[in-house]
Amino acid sequence: MTVVSIEKDAEALTMKFVAEFDASVDRVWQLWKDPRQLERWWGQPTYPATFDKHDFRVGGRSAYHMTGPEGEKPRGWWQITAIEEPTRFEFDDGFADDDGTPVEALGIVHGVVTLEAAGGKTRMTSLSRFESAEQLEQMMEMGMAEGMREAIGQIDAILAELRV
Repeated sequence: MTVVSIEKDAEALTMKFVAEFDASVDRVWQLWKDPRQLERWWGQPTYPATFDKHDFRVGGRSAYHMTGPEGEKPRGWWQITAIEEPTRFEFDDGFADDDGTPVEALGIVHGVVTLEAAGGKTRMTSLSRFESAEQLEQMMEMGMAEGMREAIGQIDAILAELRV
């Protein structure tokens, strides 16, 4: 199983996902940096992502949409706030309307991703920090925990395919 743990901390307003991959830190970093690889796993299998823009540098913005089973296209955006290639980056993450304009009512989630070598594998920790307890609960009700588990669960197949 790729995902090692999922921890929700309502007091700290965080959700942490820890996963391990049979690949180098540099290889796992490419899954975040390269938009064509990123869109193969960001989003649940029933909601695949398409990155219309992915400017992976500090201050850069990304815009993406997911395509649901009924053809619906929920949109999102990232603003990269820090990068320490190839081991850490931070970003603000939010929802957008059909024109790509951020939807402020749903707030912003700040993400911190760290990659570290762990016994011949790479351990990836993704920490999401929410603005409020209400936002955290809203995201849980929208299926964030299971959605991220399913999304991260797709990474092993991508790594195996690209090793060949």
